[in-house]
Amino acid sequence: QVQLVESGGGLVQAGGSLRLSCAASGRTFSNYVMGWFRQAPGKEREFVAAITWSGAATYYADSVKGRFTISRDNAKNSVYLQMISLKPEDTAVYYCAANPRLALYDEHEYDYWGQGTQVTVSS
Repeated sequence: QVQLVESGGGLVQAGGSLRLSCAASGRTFSNYVMGWFRQAPGKEREFVAAITWSGAATYYADSVKGRFTISRDNAKNSVYLQMISLKPEDTAVYYCAANPRLALYDEHEYDYWGQGTQVTVSS
């Protein structure tokens, strides 16, 4: 089992920045590909970003490319999502997730999920 706890969400004005954190506990963190997903009200959950085991490769949804950066610190069992130039359409609950396979974009491939953290971007 892997337990994931997100933090860092909040209310920010358009154009602002936030940094989300996800702390993991349980099994060896470096064995897992980590992803960030988000779900806006009335919409399905969608892929945001993913990072491979060592952090050597990162992947982004087109809607956040150039504005969001995913990173991880395996020594701290943590993954981060730095978000800049935030837009009202980024408003959502953000979830971190873990999977032991090279699965990136499909939420159904992720085995473990955090409880989510709310990000609200005002216009």
